[in-house]
Amino acid sequence: MSESHSLDSEQVAHLAELARIALTEDEIKKLSGELSVIIDAIAKVSEVATPDVPATSHPIALQNVFRPDVPGKTLTVEQALSGAPEREGDRFKVSAILGEEQ
Repeated sequence: MSESHSLDSEQVAHLAELARIALTEDEIKKLSGELSVIIDAIAKVSEVATPDVPATSHPIALQNVFRPDVPGKTLTVEQALSGAPEREGDRFKVSAILGEEQ
């Protein structure tokens, strides 16, 4: 078993200063314990992370589950514009939302 790593209040205050975070004495005391637990957890993982164990981001291998991108039946210009309130040639006509044309 590995030794326990701990951060004292002075180290936590220094880290807070580097991060430009204002902490009260109570917050520093609380974070000292919490950060020590995190450091110990990282140390435990580091013990078992050996070169023969490949790094992974997911416990189960991922695979693409999407269908092939094959063009299908599409609307004609007339079908697409049939419900448009206004059109200009083969395009939808919309009023400007910016500028002087309002």
